[in-house]
Amino acid sequence: MLYIAADHAGYNMKEFIRSKMAARGVAFEDFGTFSTEQDDYPAVANRVAKEVIKTGGKGILICGSGVGVSIAANRHKGVRAALLWGRAVARRSREEEDANIACLPARLITNEDAWEIVSTFLSTTFSHLDRYKRRVKQLDA
Repeated sequence: MLYIAADHAGYNMKEFIRSKMAARGVAFEDFGTFSTEQDDYPAVANRVAKEVIKTGGKGILICGSGVGVSIAANRHKGVRAALLWGRAVARRSREEEDANIACLPARLITNEDAWEIVSTFLSTTFSHLDRYKRRVKQLDA
């Protein structure tokens, strides 16, 4: 399963990504926020992180810089949240680090760029090379 959430700064980007995923039949669960009313990013990041750990799914988190949600999510053992600003970073985060949460900076990239990043993140698989498996194991220790 795929989980998506944003704080108030990322609300419009989240809605754009939701519409793209829905149009393509991608199954997801939206954990909010559901307006541009000011809120706090740790709450949405923690909720997605807990579900990703529980289900083995993937997540998309969005805040103004992407940094806040990344820090909050990475406090959970088993989460490998990556701050993504381009397709190449998205691809490598999946291939090499087996990132399970994409963190996007709503104030720094366009909605269209965000969708390309998410598409790349979701379509890229972990490479399973021994060196990457070893490193991911160390991260999750």
